[in-house]
Amino acid sequence: MFFDIPYNLITFTLGAFLLGWLLSSVSARLGDRHRARRRDPRDDRIRSLEAELRVAQSDAEQTREKLERVEGELDDANDGIEKRDNVISHQQSRVDELKKDLRESVAKTRELREELTDRATENVKSEAKLREVETELSVARASTDMIATGVLDYSHGPDAEGANEEAVVPDEAGKEAGATKT
Repeated sequence: MFFDIPYNLITFTLGAFLLGWLLSSVSARLGDRHRARRRDPRDDRIRSLEAELRVAQSDAEQTREKLERVEGELDDANDGIEKRDNVISHQQSRVDELKKDLRESVAKTRELREELTDRATENVKSEAKLREVETELSVARASTDMIATGVLDYSHGPDAEGANEEAVVPDEAGKEAGATKT
């Protein structure tokens, strides 16, 4: 049966097939251009949402990296703060101890100053009394020496013997000096 078909019919069929294929491809291309002009707004919205999603994902990834970096810095800062707090509390306790020692030292120094002042006052008083006693002793010694040498004689008074007689008066060293009474 295939051999009974005339050659022209096969050529026409084959030509018609090629012509249909060619017309359908041209029609499809023209339809694509026409469809491209009248795109569906939902397709544009989908494409823009996909682009925004990619941007948001990259931003989220960058933000995660920044967050991890900041958390690491925060941990380091917290460790540093804790160490500084420990050092500060140690130094504060040492300062408190030193203040306490200083207060005790100041109190002891005040007590010692008061004691020294009392002793100095006692020393000055005792030196004054010693000088008084020495003075009294030297006066008593001088009068004893004068009585012993006979320079001081209470029986002879200036009224009894006369006004122009010479009287012997001891000087500071206990020596006799002649003095005239007038």
